[in-house]
Amino acid sequence: MPTPPLIRKIRPVQLIAVIFFTVSGGPYGLEPLLNYAGEHGALLILLITPMLWDVPAIFTVLELNSMMPVEGGYYKWVKKVLGTRWGFYEGWWTWLYTFVDLAIYPGLFVLYASYFFPVLIEYRIPICLCVVWSSAALNILGIVPVGKTSLFLGAVVLAPFIILFFLFFYHHVHSISVPAVSLKGLPFTSFGMALYTVMWNCQGWDNVTTYAEEVENPIRSYLISIFAAFALAIVLYFLIILISQQSGISPADLRDKGFPAVGDLISGKWLGSLIAFAGMASTLGIYAAVLLSVSRVPKVMADDDLLPKKLNRLHPRFQTPYVSIIVCSLVVSLMILWSFADLLIIDITVYGAGLSLEYISLIKLRKRSPELHRPFKIPLRVNGLLIMVLLPFIAYFVALAAAFSSTQRAVWAAIFAIAVLSSAELIWQLILWKKPHHKTDRLY
Repeated sequence: MPTPPLIRKIRPVQLIAVIFFTVSGGPYGLEPLLNYAGEHGALLILLITPMLWDVPAIFTVLELNSMMPVEGGYYKWVKKVLGTRWGFYEGWWTWLYTFVDLAIYPGLFVLYASYFFPVLIEYRIPICLCVVWSSAALNILGIVPVGKTSLFLGAVVLAPFIILFFLFFYHHVHSISVPAVSLKGLPFTSFGMALYTVMWNCQGWDNVTTYAEEVENPIRSYLISIFAAFALAIVLYFLIILISQQSGISPADLRDKGFPAVGDLISGKWLGSLIAFAGMASTLGIYAAVLLSVSRVPKVMADDDLLPKKLNRLHPRFQTPYVSIIVCSLVVSLMILWSFADLLIIDITVYGAGLSLEYISLIKLRKRSPELHRPFKIPLRVNGLLIMVLLPFIAYFVALAAAFSSTQRAVWAAIFAIAVLSSAELIWQLILWKKPHHKTDRLY
C-alpha cells in the first residue's frame, strides 16, 4: 500500500504572519472609526473593545487548542464537549460567517487599487472575482505557500506604516494633543457601528486553529504566535488612529479616501502611494489566510458525515481540500455584491453566535473534567470564567441592538444575519432525516 504524501508543516514565524492576516492584516477597514466615534470616542473604543471582545476569545482558544490541537479546531472542540448537534451548529455558522467575511476583502482591494487608477471602481466585480480565484489557486497549493506569501505580504503591509510613524514623530516638533476620551453625546447607533468596526478589525482567533495538525509544535507555536499577532495589531491600530487625528484629516475624508490620504498629508503622494499599495497587499493576504482556515472546516465536517463526502476530497499532489476551497470560492463570488457596511453587521452577528458555543464548551469542560491536562490554562476558576465570557456577550448585544435601531438597511442586514443563524436548525433536521444515526452521539 503506497505511503501517503508527507504533509509539510508551517513554522512559528510563518504562523505569526498567517494569524496576523487572519485576524487583522493591518488597520485597513478601520477608517470609518473616527467618523462613527468622533475624536473623543475613537481611541477609547479602540482600546476598550479588544479587552472585552478579543482577550476572552484568545484565552479560550489557547486553552481549548492546547487540549485538542486537531484539524477542524473549534468545530471539533464544540462537537466533543456539547455533542454532534452543537458541533454542526458551530461549523455551519462559522462556515457561513466566513463567506461574508471573505466577501469584504476583494472590495477593499479595489478601493485601494483605485487610488492609482480611479477607473477601476467601474470594474469592481471582475477585479473582485480575480482576487477570489487567484487566492483559491494559492490555497490549493497548500499551507506552506500561504505561510510564505503571508510573511512576504506582512512585510509589505507593515513597512509603509513604520515609515509613516517615523516621519510623523520625527517632524512633529510640537507636543501631541490627544483629545479627552469620552462617549458623551455619541449617538447609540454611531457607538454600535464603531463597536462593529473595531470588533471586525480584530476577530477570528478561533479560525487559526482549524489547521493545527499542519503546524510544527502546535501548542507552543500557537501560544507565542497569537500573543505576538495581537500585540502587533493593537499597537498598529492605536498609532494609526492617533496619527490620523493629529494629521488634521476630516473623519469623512478618512472614511472615503482611507489611510493613503493620511500618508499624503504627512509626507506627500509617494507615502500615500505606498500605503495604498500595502492596502492591496493586505487584502490579498487576509483573503488567502481566512480561506485557508475556513476550507478545513467543511472538509472535517464531511469526514464526520455531516456534509457531502465530496467536500473532504484532497488534492492528489498537494493534499489540500481542493473541493472545499472551490465551493467556498463559488459562494464568495456571489457575496461580493453586498455593501461593506451590510457585510460588517452580518459578519459580526453570525461570528459572535459561533464564538458563544466555544465559551460554553470551555466552561462545561472545566466543570465536568477539571482533572484533564491543560498545557495552557486560563488562571481563573469557573466563576471567573463566567465573568470573563460575559464581557464579549455585552459588546455583542450592544452592537446588535444598535444595528436594529439604525437605518432600515442596517436592520435588514441584522435580520438576514439572524435568518442565517436559524438555517442551522433547518439543515440539522434534514441531516437527521437522512442520517438518523446522528441522533445518538457521545460527549467528551
